[in-house]
Amino acid sequence: MVDFAALRDDFPILKQEVNGKPLCYLDSAASSQKPQMVLDALTKAYAETYANVHRGLHHLSEASTDAYEAVRQKVAGLINASSSDEVIFTSGATMSLNLIAHCWGGANLQEGDEILISIADHHANIIPWQMIAQRTGAKIIACPMGADGDFDKKALADLISDKTKIISLPHVSNVLGTVFPVKEIAKMAHEVGAIFVVDGCQGVVHMPVDVQDIDCDFYVFSGHKLYGPSGIGVCWGKAEILADMPPFLGGGDMIDDVEITHATYAEPPARFEAGTPPIAECIGLGAAIDYVQQIGMAEIHAHEQDLIRYGMQRLSEVEGLTFIGTAAGKSGVISFTLDDVHPHDISTLIDHDGVAIRAGHHCAQPLMKSLGLSSTARASVGLYNTPADFDVLVEALHKVNRIFKA
Repeated sequence: MVDFAALRDDFPILKQEVNGKPLCYLDSAASSQKPQMVLDALTKAYAETYANVHRGLHHLSEASTDAYEAVRQKVAGLINASSSDEVIFTSGATMSLNLIAHCWGGANLQEGDEILISIADHHANIIPWQMIAQRTGAKIIACPMGADGDFDKKALADLISDKTKIISLPHVSNVLGTVFPVKEIAKMAHEVGAIFVVDGCQGVVHMPVDVQDIDCDFYVFSGHKLYGPSGIGVCWGKAEILADMPPFLGGGDMIDDVEITHATYAEPPARFEAGTPPIAECIGLGAAIDYVQQIGMAEIHAHEQDLIRYGMQRLSEVEGLTFIGTAAGKSGVISFTLDDVHPHDISTLIDHDGVAIRAGHHCAQPLMKSLGLSSTARASVGLYNTPADFDVLVEALHKVNRIFKA
């Protein structure tokens, strides 16, 4: 059995105090903290093996290339991809979604085609589709959510037609915590010949992911939410789809042969990785994957589900608190409001007690507007959190109530 409380010692930043209080970090959905194993990997990459990859025959370049390419295998193992050649490294999930929208969408969408997203999507899974829709004449349609923030399968089914070419949805909502039935949605998409894109930023962090079992066509995520560095992300795509896609960016390392007036391009994944990549960041992501794999994603999922249940139980004791998103089996986050106290005020005040949460629209303005809200407070968990973190949060919220009701 994993001692998750003991794992906190692996994260140096959690040992500090904020405003004279022990740091209570409940903002992992925005970005997770990094274990010493990742910090060491970054230092080693710069101090011992750093050189550009894929370009040199000397010792350092070969060592750096080997370390960089080994991470492709680790990513493939984490999500059960059929080949590491299906793994493309990007700067993050935002770039990954832009890559898919512009490369696949730009080559395949026509006027009148439809792109289905959700009202609960992050802006990174909205804006790229807007941009490509404006270029191609395609139309964006957003599926509503249920009353409790649950996924409305019937509403999506009613929107799907022979005009549907892309369905792009989150694995887990970053505001509601709702877990989307991605395997069922993949089947619905393929029945009409559409591709299915999964924004896995809040999925791969909290639960085991098997892209072959899901049968999605693309799955994307960011390293910084998976206990790895910022500046590195993943775009996984089925090999046969990647093979037919044009490149996203032009430059070094994505070419086969170059003439002044034209060029031929490398096979995937190199075709989509122009220029010098984030080498050390990629190696750091590999260390983060090693770290969570050693613990076990199933164990992490069970631990975090216990935390969410406990957190909602304790938070329900706070007078005036309203949960935003109560779907069964929700994961990762608890969003809430507190009577008429602005979420920004909540976040600022509880920071005095060392508590870090997110406040705002969470890059999900369409969802907020549909809920009649401008923002919420959001507590989100990582593997290093314990029930005691929610105890501290609840006491801090009681203080907020006393201040505003004095």
